[in-house]
Amino acid sequence: MGLFSEIFIWWDSQTLGTRLYTWRNGRLVGKDEQGNKYYEARNGEAIGGYVRRWVIYNGLAEASRVPADWHGWLHHTVDTPPTEENYTPRDWQQPHRPNLTGTPHAWRPAGSLHKGGHRPQATGDYQAWRPE
Repeated sequence: MGLFSEIFIWWDSQTLGTRLYTWRNGRLVGKDEQGNKYYEARNGEAIGGYVRRWVIYNGLAEASRVPADWHGWLHHTVDTPPTEENYTPRDWQQPHRPNLTGTPHAWRPAGSLHKGGHRPQATGDYQAWRPE
């Protein structure tokens, strides 16, 4: 399913068009600990006054998989890629956790019907709206 998925499925790494564009116009800048590869336009092509930068995900294309140091470089917050500087994460920066929404491991608040809980009855301070 390799060629078929590369032609039609964009959410799993890259499509054939992205691969060709990257091969022709991209310059590999670096790679992160998850295997994502970061590119910059080889010819200096600019979008909105900034040189074009992009990421090719290693697996599922989920934006939260971009680490904070590479996020800053992708969005032109910093000019130096993390591979060329001695970057140390801040204390408040957390490692990646996948988005579990829609899975059995998603967070369910107390009283959620999916969790099997019961919602408390209305306390009487609520009056339903009725059209007149």
